[in-house]
Amino acid sequence: MESNTKTARWAGFIYLIVVITGFFSLMYVPTKLIEWKNPEQTFNMISASKSLFSLSIASSILCYIAFTLLPLVLYKLLKNVNGTYAKVMVIMALISVPISFINLQSKLSVLTIIEGADYLKIYKAEELQAQVMMLLKNYNNGILIVQIFWGLWLYPFGYLVYKSGFLPKILGIFLMLGCFGYILNVFGRITIPEFSSYPIAGYITLPASIGEIGICLWLLIAGVKNKSVNHNHQN
Repeated sequence: MESNTKTARWAGFIYLIVVITGFFSLMYVPTKLIEWKNPEQTFNMISASKSLFSLSIASSILCYIAFTLLPLVLYKLLKNVNGTYAKVMVIMALISVPISFINLQSKLSVLTIIEGADYLKIYKAEELQAQVMMLLKNYNNGILIVQIFWGLWLYPFGYLVYKSGFLPKILGIFLMLGCFGYILNVFGRITIPEFSSYPIAGYITLPASIGEIGICLWLLIAGVKNKSVNHNHQN
């Protein structure tokens, strides 16, 4: 079980990288640089903080590399709970990675426009600003697509946590609920106009956040110490 705790800690550490880099690139930077109703202001803010915008792209790359490793380490930890669910967990998580990487092209294209190469001089300022907004919107649409898999992998993961006997059942429940939250969020935003203005839109992915941050910290701090492995930790 000693190696199990080590695996758990590794998983927690990689998860922490995913959480921090994901928060930075998806939440922090957009609130600093993007004003959706004001293309000119957005263009100017990104131009003035090009390094912060570039850093958000680098942060995303780091996030997706870590997210490639995470399900593989979790598989090692959880495969004995239920091999089928563990495989489904890995597949659902890994499908999201190439989509995420390809989606970053939109942000790189924003940088191309902001850097203002000579061949862009034929465009008026308003046209460039509109292009930047469209690329940012494209990027968000890509994130919406990838959220399907960010949701789907949480169900088998949550099930494995719930059934494991060495991880808190409550976190497994939050992860499974998180799956449905993500899926409902995606379909809501695609099919219901103004979905993001509804109060529920702000809370629908909350179970996923609680489950993911909770399991990340649990793995990192507690590893897999509990009743089923306690006899190995008497010292």
